[in-house]
Amino acid sequence: MLAFAEPSRAVATVVVFIATFFVTLSLGRLLKRRAGVRLGVFFQFFALALAFYAALWVYGVALPLRNHAGAVLTLLSAGVVIALLDRYLWDLYFEHRRQTVIPKFLRELVALIIFLIALLLVLSVGYHAESQLKWLLSGSGIAAIGLAFATQNMLGGVIAGMSLQISKPYKVGDWLQIDERFAEVMEINWRSTRLRTNDAIYLDIPNNEIIRHTIVNLHYPQDLHAMRIRVGVDYNSPPNKVKDALMHAARHAGGVQAEPAPKVFLVEFGDFAIVYELKFWMLTHQQFNDICDAIRTNIWYEFQRQKITIPFPIRTLEVSRKRVPKAQEEHGKARTILETEPLFTCLTEAQIESLISGSRTMHFGRGERLIEQGANGSSMFVLLEGTAQVCVAQNGTAIRVGVLRAGDCFGEMSLLTGEQRTATVQAEIDCEVLEISKPVMSKLLHDSPECVTQLSELLARRKMETEGIVRDAMHADGGDKAREYRANFLRRLRGFFEL
Repeated sequence: MLAFAEPSRAVATVVVFIATFFVTLSLGRLLKRRAGVRLGVFFQFFALALAFYAALWVYGVALPLRNHAGAVLTLLSAGVVIALLDRYLWDLYFEHRRQTVIPKFLRELVALIIFLIALLLVLSVGYHAESQLKWLLSGSGIAAIGLAFATQNMLGGVIAGMSLQISKPYKVGDWLQIDERFAEVMEINWRSTRLRTNDAIYLDIPNNEIIRHTIVNLHYPQDLHAMRIRVGVDYNSPPNKVKDALMHAARHAGGVQAEPAPKVFLVEFGDFAIVYELKFWMLTHQQFNDICDAIRTNIWYEFQRQKITIPFPIRTLEVSRKRVPKAQEEHGKARTILETEPLFTCLTEAQIESLISGSRTMHFGRGERLIEQGANGSSMFVLLEGTAQVCVAQNGTAIRVGVLRAGDCFGEMSLLTGEQRTATVQAEIDCEVLEISKPVMSKLLHDSPECVTQLSELLARRKMETEGIVRDAMHADGGDKAREYRANFLRRLRGFFEL
């Protein structure tokens, strides 16, 4: 019976060896053709080792020999695992599905770790009884610990970079807030993230450092984002008046989005000022400094016009003296202009002085609109200093039709009849203007009703000039048109000023 058993076991061993070898090779070819797994010659050695180990197990070879064969099989299995990881994890999942390029260094590092794990597994399990291999195992463990300490920063950066590539909390072109600084993402690699501030200063921050902080991405999920500016205002200024002034300053600053509209909040009653916070929206943080400059500049000019004071700190002693010569200079300049303006030739010197005294001087910054087409108005302006352009909107396009210089008057039609503004006047440089309001003009017309007739004639002549029919004034139709305009303006003046 024993003699019969030996040939049978030998045949079974051969059958198991051949079957295992060819089945394993067939699986390898299937993985290569269907899934594109790159196995190569290395897999053939694995198939041979697996078949050899199975044959030894069937034949019943002594344990030490099987342990050696199992050790070889375990090491070769690590190569198969690496090939499967390369295809299914790195290629299919990350690069094809996540669109994340995996560097060769990371692939090789993971492969090395898998081989080390297989080696340690063989040494600890298969050769645990051999003292020399135990010493080798201990030495390799110590070396691994030393290597881990030596490369922990590099490995930490690589792992952090992998995490950033997977989660994608930011991308190239996004603006991030790093502590108190704002910077644009220029490059993301596996070791660090490179950024550039508005001052063209480059920052190279290791990935294992940047993931320890809260990542503030100003351009995610969309480029539109809000920023805030705080302004302190004197306690004597009514809050609603201050809010309107801040809104006006923000809306007329370049780069500020009209939608969503800016908002103003009263946030604090401070030691020497009421603190307001202006919230505005912008598309690109690259213009942040320019937009803030435009808003703050507009705030200064708007506060000056609205007589809103930005207070000095309590600890500061302010000693100021009014510049009377400057006020007299402005007064004299305005008087000279009004004395030559046809609208006011019917007024006496005392009435002109009264007109100037009751009016206010305002300052407009470069680019600000003094009046806007279509807006309601009941005042006119005298340009004392600076230049401004006159534009008319037609079919959604602003057409420049003229330039105003020091000494020019504008807006008289709204002052005298209450009509809406027919054009937009925008400051080309800083401008100083004298605004003559309806109450001041109404008082003068009540004192000098004879001026109403002269004003109606002047307005009729200007309207005819605007319509291009002044050349027909000598004809019958022209005379009728002139009389019609004079009567119309006379009626409107008396009704508007309740004369």
